[in-house]
Order: sequence, then C-alpha cells, then structure tokens
Amino acid sequence: MPFKKLALTSLLAISASLLSAQSPQTINGFISESQCGASHASPTASSTKCVKGCIARGAAPVLVSEGKVYKLKGEDAAVKDLAGQNVTIKGTIDGDTITVTSVAAKS
Repeated sequence: MPFKKLALTSLLAISASLLSAQSPQTINGFISESQCGASHASPTASSTKCVKGCIARGAAPVLVSEGKVYKLKGEDAAVKDLAGQNVTIKGTIDGDTITVTSVAAKS
C-alpha cells in the first residue's frame, strides 16, 4: 500500500507542476526581432524602423521583457503588426518561448 500512495502522490505532484508551467500569463515588453534582440528594447524611431525592416526581410519577431528575449509562437500577423512597440502579451511560457494567445499595444 505505501508504494501505491507514493506513486499516486508523485503523479499528482508532477501533473500539478506541468499544469502550473502551462498556465496563461501576462507579460509586458517590446516587440523586437531575432537578429538584434535586446539591443532594441524601447520604441524609439530608429529602433522601430530597424525592427520593422528586419522582420520584413525575414527575421522572427521576439519579445524583450526585463532584459530577457522570448521567442514567440502564434498570433503571427498581430505580433508583426505591433513590431517596434511596447505590448502586453498573454500566453503560456515554456523556457524562452511564449505561445501567444493575445497581443495588444501597451498604452
């Protein structure tokens, strides 16, 4: 019996940690691009121009938040439309990747 309880407790703990890791979160930051990353972290005219140009040439959009660079999955058109701007993103974070469920310009 003790082994079954231990196994069940372990399974529940693992399941809970997986669910908490996949909980939707809200994160604020700046839409940059994969080549320059955190070197563009605010919406100055030159940063916005560079970010939009690099994305137009095929660089992937990324989110820079508190010095960390996150890859973005999902909502591609909405993310690209907000390139070079401060945004609020909702989604799940897994390591250095955010699966975006919504993105909006931050006022």
